[in-house]
Amino acid sequence: MSEAIAGLPPPPPAKPPREASAVIVFRRASDGVEVFWLEREQRLSFAGGFFAFPGGKVDAADAQVPVEGATGLEAQRLVTAARELFEETGLLLARGPSMSQPTLDGLRTRVLTGGGFGAMLEAHGLVVHAADFVEAGRWVTPPYLQHRFDARFFLAEAPAGQQASVWPGELTSGEWVRPEAALERWAAGTALLHPPNLHALRVMSRFSSVAAAAAELSAPPFCDDFIARHLEFQRGVHVVPLLTPTLPPATHTNAYVLGTKELLLVDPGAPDDAECEKLVTVVRELMAEGCAPQAIVLTHHHGDHVGGVKYLSAQLGLPVWAHALTADRAPVPVSRLLNDGEVLALDGPLPMRWRVLHTPGHASGHLCLVDERSSAGIVGDMVSTVSTIVIDPPEGDMAVYLRQLERLRELPLGALYPAHGPVLAHGVARLEEYLTHRAWREAKVLEALGSFALPVGLDALVPRAYDDVGAFIWPIAERNTVAILAKLVAEHRVIGLEGKYRVA
Repeated sequence: MSEAIAGLPPPPPAKPPREASAVIVFRRASDGVEVFWLEREQRLSFAGGFFAFPGGKVDAADAQVPVEGATGLEAQRLVTAARELFEETGLLLARGPSMSQPTLDGLRTRVLTGGGFGAMLEAHGLVVHAADFVEAGRWVTPPYLQHRFDARFFLAEAPAGQQASVWPGELTSGEWVRPEAALERWAAGTALLHPPNLHALRVMSRFSSVAAAAAELSAPPFCDDFIARHLEFQRGVHVVPLLTPTLPPATHTNAYVLGTKELLLVDPGAPDDAECEKLVTVVRELMAEGCAPQAIVLTHHHGDHVGGVKYLSAQLGLPVWAHALTADRAPVPVSRLLNDGEVLALDGPLPMRWRVLHTPGHASGHLCLVDERSSAGIVGDMVSTVSTIVIDPPEGDMAVYLRQLERLRELPLGALYPAHGPVLAHGVARLEEYLTHRAWREAKVLEALGSFALPVGLDALVPRAYDDVGAFIWPIAERNTVAILAKLVAEHRVIGLEGKYRVA
């Protein structure tokens, strides 16, 4: 992405996507098919906690493995597909001598410990055949994500007599599942899916033949240059990242479209009309399917959350809802004031009830929305998955902010949808980590302050308290440090006088 907004320099150029392969592996049942899906370990930097099909990046060594019926990059992608399928599930889709399950398990162990997939195939007279993998679409990761892949999907029938299993490591679990049952879990919010895997499950739920499925898999809707426009990680929660003038390292603010018929739009933050059109396009496509937008909801008043409100409201004829402490600073009149505890009910095939939580600390009028059915949370700037949230006094209040984080942690939350960065599949665990990090930083500020013999100002304190990050972060870190010190002064643990501080 190269465009600039409101005179700001453009964001860093998008990283080129890496070649990758994925396998939609299936087995036939009496009245349809089952597919083998995996739950990715939640700490993985890409799609942690999401459900997916076996797959991974293309390795240079994959180019050295011969493939019957293919050459060049096409063959390399097929080897990657076969290798990832074997490493992640234990299913070996290669032609040659038949092997017992214990033998296959032993070969899998050898490959996973560095033995080499190609060497294993050659040593046992096995060959990957292109005919065993049917092309089933191409998907490219959007340019605003840190980890990008140009993934080729393949459809493959599981080899007879072999057992699929997941071993500990990058994967939490794996199982054979009917596509219909998998989609029910996605609708319930207990299995998050990226667009390629959601599309695959929908296609496989109406499986009639390999040829028909492959044709439909290769023609997904709502894509531009193989990049999905609709990111519906769970039913009724669409994410539309928009380029905004936000604090680095973030470059985008996530707008959300909530609902399955009646819709709420949350935080259209881009001040650029052309950027806002990305959100308008998604909403109009949903309207063409029978959806009806009801209002725009603001989590708070900061510019990277409200920059597109005027444009969106005019284009779609929508009222704006917000907390009273946001309304007086919104760029357009607010027609409904939202209060802690009230419920925003949305009618549709999957009715949704979003409970409003007033969560000040970052901003006085900050709101979160929690879905009563799935416990998903739209959390605005309470958390970020690309940086630490800045608490900027005098409006920012660290003690209040931490109490609100603790309040969120005590709820039975599912996925967390932040304003900046990817979704968190397991919200409560990440909130615990966030609180632990904040406590660690507070202790580090207190320790740094105690290392000075005399009271010191921020110019001396910040470099020592933030010696674990680059100096370019220190101006932002200074605002967080002011907030930490205000909390410590209120707790009588620090004494502040005329811009200098010492341990009490």
